Amino acid sequence: MWAALGIALCLSGIASGAQSASSASVTAHIGKGYELLQNERFAEAAQEFRAALALDASAVNARYQLAICLFALGDHDASRKEFERLRAETGNDPNVAYYLARIDLLAGDAPAAILRLLPLMAYLSFSDAPFYLGSAYLSKGDIEEAVKWLRKAAQSDPHDFRSHYRLARALQQKGLHKEADREYTLSTEMREHYNETARQLVACVQALRIESGGAVHDVCNRLFDPNDPDKLTTLGMLYGENGKYQEAIEPLDRAAKLDPESFEVYHNLGLTYFRLKRFRDARGPLEQAVSLRPDFFGSNALLGATLYSLKNDLSAYRVLDFAHQLKPDDADTAELLFRVSVILADKSAAAADYAASLKFLSTATRLRPGTPEIEGRVAQIKSLRDRTH
Repeated sequence: MWAALGIALCLSGIASGAQSASSASVTAHIGKGYELLQNERFAEAAQEFRAALALDASAVNARYQLAICLFALGDHDASRKEFERLRAETGNDPNVAYYLARIDLLAGDAPAAILRLLPLMAYLSFSDAPFYLGSAYLSKGDIEEAVKWLRKAAQSDPHDFRSHYRLARALQQKGLHKEADREYTLSTEMREHYNETARQLVACVQALRIESGGAVHDVCNRLFDPNDPDKLTTLGMLYGENGKYQEAIEPLDRAAKLDPESFEVYHNLGLTYFRLKRFRDARGPLEQAVSLRPDFFGSNALLGATLYSLKNDLSAYRVLDFAHQLKPDDADTAELLFRVSVILADKSAAAADYAASLKFLSTATRLRPGTPEIEGRVAQIKSLRDRTH
């Protein structure tokens, strides 16, 4: 994405250095933006993604996240502008079409929303798309299609009171009053279920703060629903945030099985295993988290530290180097990257691969410029390299 060609051989070194520095700055802005986005600080995240785009207008991932931030902030006109540009650049990517459809729906343009949403029904990843499609048909007045898709939405997520409520309205307009009453009742029950979950959440937080032992387990495990990944994830995160790492494993592990596309579940499961120093167990969930959100600093830093602990030095170097680009001011990541760079430099030198050794020492020098031990090692390796030529 950020690659550039030097226009003359004599300038290639300068061009490469400038491009590398620019790429690092873009990556750092994107990494900071992701971190802010994770904490729902959308306005600040948008500033970081804009800064990345100012350096590289072709950074599609930065533009996509900027559009999402603007959507979350309710600035739908600005969000539409970014998504429309992405649509042109990506060939109508389904993820872009999904958000444009939701913006159409919010703007009252149900026909446009329907045109965008219909092709998405072939993708399982857009689990709430049938709800928005049914809602669009309901707004348009096409009751038959509204009932069809709202039924599908209610079946896909029976705990979502919104689907049952909209379906009840559609059935009522169709004259199916008995069935509509049944859906209204379900909607009320689901809303109460939602409210009860909120009460259980508050009770668990209070118990974790003031109680200990079995009492906490009894209160918090009311959230343990073996078929609800959201409640399981919430429970696991609450345990983790309060230092009860062993208790967090079971709900998070089950949530991962129920919702294998959830970044949040895998990140928190990997984090929990890492805190327990179960590095072999942490590796898989963290790799999955990174695959789902490649530019999120937290998962990359944890994966790099995990690989370092497992003595998988080369993989650790690659991940830590990228994590450092995402957040150059993180001292822990910089320290681990320095250590693994020195380790790999020594291994490469022992194998008489002096070019690789100097590459790793270059990273170490960049992280700690002016370190006498590193400067001496560089001179030593260069001397060994020169003797072999």
